[in-house]
Amino acid sequence: QVQLVESGGGSVQAGGSLRLSCAASGFTNSNYCMAWFRQAPGKEREGLATIYRGSGNTYYADSVKGRFTISQDNAKNTLYLQMNSLKLEDTAMYYCAARLRGLRTCTGGLPFPEHYGSWGQGTQVTISS
Repeated sequence: QVQLVESGGGSVQAGGSLRLSCAASGFTNSNYCMAWFRQAPGKEREGLATIYRGSGNTYYADSVKGRFTISQDNAKNTLYLQMNSLKLEDTAMYYCAARLRGLRTCTGGLPFPEHYGSWGQGTQVTISS
C-alpha cells in the first residue's frame, strides 16, 4: 500500500508561488500514476496534473496549464507541484494521489478521483488579494 504525505501549503498573495511536496512510500515498482487534485469548499475534487512514475510523462488540466508544473524525484520518492501566478480561485485543499498504471494510461486525460486508491491527507493553499 502506497502512503503519501503532502507538505508545502500556506497562504500567499495572488500572483505569488508555492511548491507542494508529496513524500511517498510503499512503491513496489515504477508502474504508478501520480496525480495532484484539489478541492475547494462546496466543490467537487478536481484533477490538476498527472505524471507517470516510469517515464515522467505529464498531463495538465486546462485550468492550471502554463502555471503549474508537476515533477518527481524518484530517488527521493517525492512528487512536487510548482504553482506560479497563483489566483484567488486556486484556494483549496490540495491532495496527491497514486494508483497502479494498469490498463488505464496515466497521462491520457484528466485524472478522476475514483481511479486513485492512495491519498495523502491534504495541504491547504490559501490565496489572498
